[in-house]
Amino acid sequence: MAPDTVPSSRLRVCLAQLNTSVGDIAGNCDRIVEWTGWAAEAGADIVAFPEMAVVGYQVDDLALRPSFVAASQAALTGLAGRLAEAGYGDVVAIVGYLDGSDHVERSTGRPAGSPQDAMAVLHQGRVIARSAKHHLPNYGVFDEFRYFVPGDTLPVVRVRGVDVAIVICEDLWQDGGPVSAAREAGAGFLLAINASPYELAKDDARLALVRRRAAEAGCALAYVNQVGGQDELVFDGDSVVVDAVGAIVARGGQFTEELLTFDLDLPIAEGLPPTAPLADGITVDHVLVSAEPAAGRAPIDGAASAETCSGNRLSDNASIWGALVLGLRDYVRKNGFRSVVIALSGGIDSALSTAIACDALGPENVYCYSMPSKYSSEHSRGDAAEMARRTGVHFGTIPIEPMVEAFLTTVGAAATPLTGVAEENLQARVRGTVLMALSNEEGHLVLANGNKSELAVGYSTLYGDAVGGYAPLKDLFKVRIWELARWRDKAAAERGEVPPIPENSIEKPPSAELRPDQLDTDSLADYPVLDRLLDLYVEQDRGRDALIASGFDEALVDRTLRLVDLAEYKRRQYPPGTKITGKAFGRDRRLPITNAWRESSLRESSLRETSPHDPSPHEPSPHEPAPRQ
Repeated sequence: MAPDTVPSSRLRVCLAQLNTSVGDIAGNCDRIVEWTGWAAEAGADIVAFPEMAVVGYQVDDLALRPSFVAASQAALTGLAGRLAEAGYGDVVAIVGYLDGSDHVERSTGRPAGSPQDAMAVLHQGRVIARSAKHHLPNYGVFDEFRYFVPGDTLPVVRVRGVDVAIVICEDLWQDGGPVSAAREAGAGFLLAINASPYELAKDDARLALVRRRAAEAGCALAYVNQVGGQDELVFDGDSVVVDAVGAIVARGGQFTEELLTFDLDLPIAEGLPPTAPLADGITVDHVLVSAEPAAGRAPIDGAASAETCSGNRLSDNASIWGALVLGLRDYVRKNGFRSVVIALSGGIDSALSTAIACDALGPENVYCYSMPSKYSSEHSRGDAAEMARRTGVHFGTIPIEPMVEAFLTTVGAAATPLTGVAEENLQARVRGTVLMALSNEEGHLVLANGNKSELAVGYSTLYGDAVGGYAPLKDLFKVRIWELARWRDKAAAERGEVPPIPENSIEKPPSAELRPDQLDTDSLADYPVLDRLLDLYVEQDRGRDALIASGFDEALVDRTLRLVDLAEYKRRQYPPGTKITGKAFGRDRRLPITNAWRESSLRESSLRETSPHDPSPHEPSPHEPAPRQ
């Protein structure tokens, strides 16, 4: 029979691009019921929710608690009943949850009951199919071999005569396994539920992946992804549907919840899938829901969704901004805070943090304080006040000089005078103490303003500018900070709004202002050069010889690599912050603190804060960075 005459059935599918909360099982289930109701109103045959939607993702070591696994299993059973009681039982609901295996896992010998990243198909008040993720990722932010045992079944659910195969996230990213099995099983539609974190340009990678897997499976493919912030991670949605040749049928928005509804004309299944093991030893779990094809249904006009989502994707800076705003908003909201407090210095970093906070929480929930010392310039004080005026945040000035002098006098009389770098760092630590005191009194979350360039080379002061509960700029190199500030101001101007960030904060040379006439470039290479070097060393793991071969000055390479290696203990104490790049400090890049291996030819083993980042007056080190505010 010619391809254009293959009998087909029209399925209506909803992809629930949902923002779940880790551990809020009751709240997540309430939302699943609510969203299934909306899918039922839209006339959906199928509604699909993200990976681990019942418990949230990532659950980390919660997966190892039998009580948590049991709560997830009980909630799933209850959810099936609730959907039927609410009148939504006819909709086939595909839901991710945390399960426990029912047998000893063969390859590792892990016992029955071991956690599994699972999904279930709910229909008419019952759980009619279950399966677990087959490919377990163990790279980047993923550590799933630590927690889960793999599954070895592929659920194929026949709905309105169409065989729908269902896979979980990594099963789509890896070759073979469930995707190959879906083709062997003759599936007419492949549906993947996901919790795929945001990284810059990952939307392009996802689309290419989905198109490739659709071709390999030989059928249309729908990819539903969750949205929302979870600690360092942000999930950006970007759910997408393609037909068997890779053309986009519909695509969800980025950084927003959405019920993406579409129709697909899909081939009607003939016979039953094979029962023998398929690719990678996977067996098919075939379930019949309805064999009769859909008839007489008016189609949804999906052209607008496909056109809009294909042609109007976010630019790099717009997507980064979306991730930063959503990451901060959800970290504040999901951890029970209502407001944030920021040290607003007049420089670019604190200005960008403030702009992000305003977009995430509203200026009425942002409290900013200028805390000038005797070294703070008039233009910095003025730029901080102008930023506050433009944005409408709460703003105050708290001079720190009296506190610094009292500290110097008291410590000098009781122990030893503080001079040089120790005195400079004291200014940053007094500011940190003030912020934490305000947090304790008013309930604000303190935001740290450090960026990735500074964190890489240790250009920060422990318990000073490193103080905070969250660090929005943590995974942004300095050059990107400037790009984002200019982009945000331009976006405001195009909307007829006042640009939030003063031009002077963007254009002036960066300085910690902890000593007279201090500039970052007194201690560091120009940021465009430094950032390129850091990108190769931190993001791409290039070694010393490769960096020098790339054209960087040998002395600069040795000095920079030494600083990066020795700053690990500082980074380990820094607050969490939104992941943007492929290798963020923290979950992505894991190095030992106590570590004698050095890429550079310079050697230094001390972890004292005075070396190498805060050189003491007894160990003058003009080539090392001065402490940051």
